[in-house]
Amino acid sequence: MAQFIKIYNTNPNPKEIEKAVKVLRNGGLVIYPTDTVYGLGCDITNTKALEKVAKIKGVKLEKANFSFVCNDLSHLSDYVKQIDTPTYKILKRALPGPYTFVLPGSNSLPKVFKKKKTVGIRVPDNNIARELVAELGNPIVSTSIHDEDDVLEYTTDPELIFEKWQNRVDMVIDGGYGDNHASTVIDLTDGEPEVLRKGKGSLDIL
Repeated sequence: MAQFIKIYNTNPNPKEIEKAVKVLRNGGLVIYPTDTVYGLGCDITNTKALEKVAKIKGVKLEKANFSFVCNDLSHLSDYVKQIDTPTYKILKRALPGPYTFVLPGSNSLPKVFKKKKTVGIRVPDNNIARELVAELGNPIVSTSIHDEDDVLEYTTDPELIFEKWQNRVDMVIDGGYGDNHASTVIDLTDGEPEVLRKGKGSLDIL
């Protein structure tokens, strides 16, 4: 059964963050809060964990469109091809924030993602999510958790999330009620921004 821990977003307790990172490092799956809906994530460097997430989502790992959750833009060049100044300015304006940006993937992507031409980059405006990534030292590969009916009835109550997911993941972090709007997804691979999904993030940043 999964562990259930409470972490406060305003001032995340380093000991609790460490506990969660230990789970991630050991190939565990963690459900954690973001600035939008709760996310299901694992360590980007752990192929077995990535396969578990893909299985839960019912997709083939090579074809999965998971987000890479980063704590800032400093690791961008590890996963993304060189981007131009206007694109970088959009990222700087929007992040941290409720956006997923689709960017051209670089040659140094983890082996399982080598064939992917693009990657989705997230820097959530949530201290818990960013502290997890900072402590882990590399991005968390993440996907949102939502109800089967797939209407925007996202699961927002951590205790109910735990009830539903406790046998499928290794830890659920209670960071307070989640939002029920997903991130805004913007494709920046082609110079001209294209909105793929209008979510919580405003389009004023474009």
